[in-house]
Amino acid sequence: MLPLNKMLAPDYETQREKLITGPFGFYSRNCLIVRSKGEGLVKMVLNKSQRYVDELLEEQLAKTGRVRALILKGRQQGISSYIQGRFVRKTTTRRGVRAFILTHEKDATENLFEMADRYYNNLPLWVRPELGVCNAKELSFSKLDSGYKIGTAGNKAVGRSQTIQLFHGSEVAFWPNAAEHTKGILQAVPGGPGTEIILESTANGVGNYFHQQWKAAEKGISAFIAVFVPWYWQDEYRSAMPEGFVATPEEGQLMQDYGLDLDQIYWRRQQIIEMTTGDGFEEGERAFKQEYPMNAAEAFQFSGGDTLIKAAECMRARKRHVEPHGAFIVGVDPSYGVDRFAKVNRMGRKMWGAKGYVGSEVDLFTKRVAICHQILTEPDPIAGKVPDMMYIDAAVGREIADELRGMGHNNVRPVDFGMAPLKPDKYPNKRNEIWGEFALWMNDEFHPPEIPDDDEFQADICASPFRYDPKERKVLRDKAFIKQEFGFSPDLGDAAALTFSFPFYLNQYSGVYIPKPIRPQGRQRNARY
Repeated sequence: MLPLNKMLAPDYETQREKLITGPFGFYSRNCLIVRSKGEGLVKMVLNKSQRYVDELLEEQLAKTGRVRALILKGRQQGISSYIQGRFVRKTTTRRGVRAFILTHEKDATENLFEMADRYYNNLPLWVRPELGVCNAKELSFSKLDSGYKIGTAGNKAVGRSQTIQLFHGSEVAFWPNAAEHTKGILQAVPGGPGTEIILESTANGVGNYFHQQWKAAEKGISAFIAVFVPWYWQDEYRSAMPEGFVATPEEGQLMQDYGLDLDQIYWRRQQIIEMTTGDGFEEGERAFKQEYPMNAAEAFQFSGGDTLIKAAECMRARKRHVEPHGAFIVGVDPSYGVDRFAKVNRMGRKMWGAKGYVGSEVDLFTKRVAICHQILTEPDPIAGKVPDMMYIDAAVGREIADELRGMGHNNVRPVDFGMAPLKPDKYPNKRNEIWGEFALWMNDEFHPPEIPDDDEFQADICASPFRYDPKERKVLRDKAFIKQEFGFSPDLGDAAALTFSFPFYLNQYSGVYIPKPIRPQGRQRNARY
């Protein structure tokens, strides 16, 4: 960060134009003063996290004419400071621009307003407009007819009657009245050019408004973009490791997966220790992942029980490279409407090609059939051939399967999740069997798998909470429970699990993989899922 005495050369007209229209990073380091973590008041030089967010928002603004963004972050990464500075520039240099900031609690409201007030009071004279109203919750600039207000989410009616061009929702996952604000103050922002809605937060479990909006943005079914900022981008999140410090195998894997060094690993371990309570180190690690996530999937954690597939297993599988072999199987969950039409490819220990189709892509039956037909007729570049089999969820896809068979595709089979399993001693029905076999596949330490390196895919397959039935079998929670607790349907997870519907056999005479269900509790040679 630049010290205060490093001032911009006073060529006012030229510099003022550059400050108003140029990159935000140039404006911030010459106009904005922040309270740093160790150096007192300094000029604001954007860190890596802030530069990344700025780049994505400017890209969206150039493409769509407006900004709609959800930002998932760790603690104290400077994202609120960046958004505040962005809005201060727009309200102090343009006419008729109104900004509103909504926080989750009173202390946060006061802190953010203090930040905005500091920004204004330290602006260079040639970009500081005349002040009109100035009180504990409002700054207005009379000659520009622009202004800056702030409120607390505890008030359900806050901001409802206003017209706002710029809206910053801070720590949205902790809003006590999120539904009311969605219907109220967010509707006060028109959809015209130049308007901005930026919602940022650390994670606060699953199923809340912020998590639901994040999943919608990931799916591509909302106007918002999903922006994730990992903790390890912060230069200050590191501690000099003591002599003799040795990383655990898990920490060594994190270093390999994310390019971390030992000082970052040591800082991470110390934070986990500080967050550890009577519930043990595992609880401290869970708390760290929520406050300082390395990826979006681990930030949103299910707290209502265990899951079949764990985030740590996913991260290891995401970073592997496995050669495809065996039968080429495609799983399809042909949902539509609020859910996704999802497909996933698998060939032996390699899973790839996870994709969700939404909206107008799949709003007609003929479009859903066309997608499947294309998958079945065009050789996949990784597999080097067309699928040996496509398994489709029969609940919403039986008619699609019938249509495809009528077109000559005999390698299509609908799978009823409620049908009898091949292994009734282990699973109560087919849905539990395909997810159970999927989990075993993920956990095989002797033949480790590869999965798509994608946060959305990981979130879907980790949305697999279970309970035990009277026979001590793991029973996957029903879809209604998962949607209520997680706030989304794990469509990509179901598509991936469908690739484990039935084992395949290699026909020794033709060299072709043939699907053939085995008898319940039976065993046959050469069976491969």
